[in-house]
Amino acid sequence: MQHLTARELAAWIADCQADPSRSKPVLLDVREPWEFETCHIEGAMLMPMQTVPARINELDDDAQIVCICHHGGRSMQVANFLERHGFTQAINLTGGVHAWAQQVDSSMPTY
Repeated sequence: MQHLTARELAAWIADCQADPSRSKPVLLDVREPWEFETCHIEGAMLMPMQTVPARINELDDDAQIVCICHHGGRSMQVANFLERHGFTQAINLTGGVHAWAQQVDSSMPTY
């Protein structure tokens, strides 16, 4: 499994905005709905961790999928699960949205 820091993800997203030909990552937020409502990275899709097995067919197994949670634990489990099911480009956001709020977007609410 690959790992990505908040700053690396922010640079990737900025590159995609500057160069539309570059493929955007799928931002897969695996937290609970109340957590997502509190804060999330723009463009992220919500798929709570416990729903991933039932909804896995909604994901493109060739896509670069960045799994996101609060601190990086749940997202690492989901990225491992995706890898076991043939997703070769599952990436864990190290530190989760908490790291994003600290390193990238200080206006993001934390909890």
